[in-house]
Amino acid sequence: MGIYNFPGAVYATDGSNDKGVMGADFYRLDENRGGCCQLGKREEGNSSIRAELGAACLALEDAKRKEDKKPIIFLSDSACLLFSSQKWIGMGKSPSMWGNPDADIMRDIIQLLRKRIEQGLLTVFIIVKAHQGDPLNELADRWADEGRQSENIRWSLSTNKPISLTENGTSHRSPMNPTVKKRIDLQVARKQLKSHTGSTANFLTREDNSRDLRGEFHKDRSVWIRARRRVLQCIAYQFPCALQLKKWGILKQVKCRLCEKYYKEKKK
Repeated sequence: MGIYNFPGAVYATDGSNDKGVMGADFYRLDENRGGCCQLGKREEGNSSIRAELGAACLALEDAKRKEDKKPIIFLSDSACLLFSSQKWIGMGKSPSMWGNPDADIMRDIIQLLRKRIEQGLLTVFIIVKAHQGDPLNELADRWADEGRQSENIRWSLSTNKPISLTENGTSHRSPMNPTVKKRIDLQVARKQLKSHTGSTANFLTREDNSRDLRGEFHKDRSVWIRARRRVLQCIAYQFPCALQLKKWGILKQVKCRLCEKYYKEKKK
């Protein structure tokens, strides 16, 4: 492709995500140098896509600082940047960044690209195969590993206000996310169960054979789906189980041997 004879600047970018630590880097061919950083917001989740976006943004920022107004080629082993930026490419396209987990980096990338377009500067992104012996990609990969250990942390501002959560005596601090919401809902449900004395609450608070047992039963895809659904219907009184039929006066006694065993052991 004549990359080494390109009259402009050639950047090879790469991102690294290992054990929850994300690093981003670039290598510039004509000046034989590179740059790297560590990416923040790891408490909100980490991904290789965020690392790749960070690497592309670092290269664009470096090109802006040089102010040499050269055409640029970016070499990357990930297509995530191209797919992620499609929404903001073209006339009349300006969707919101809301809901984008990497909006802080994507916003900077779009602004830098638009600035280059306004100046009439050529910017080309090329996808290369990873770990196939490409010299530039291998150099960028080495810089990415250094980025994870770098003290220069970029894009670390939290998206949401941090929330403190204490669970089993251990304190956690994290911005609101789906995992935090599930844990909050679970704690609220446990506190609410203590104030109820009905049969449903009694079933849910039993040790060893209540919530965990039901969860394992529903995750078992080998069980017929109607059987899994029937359990929920019985617990929620949407299906007339033996206990409900007794309350209605249709049955004189509860026929469930498991329930009878539980109440007999409780009386002892």
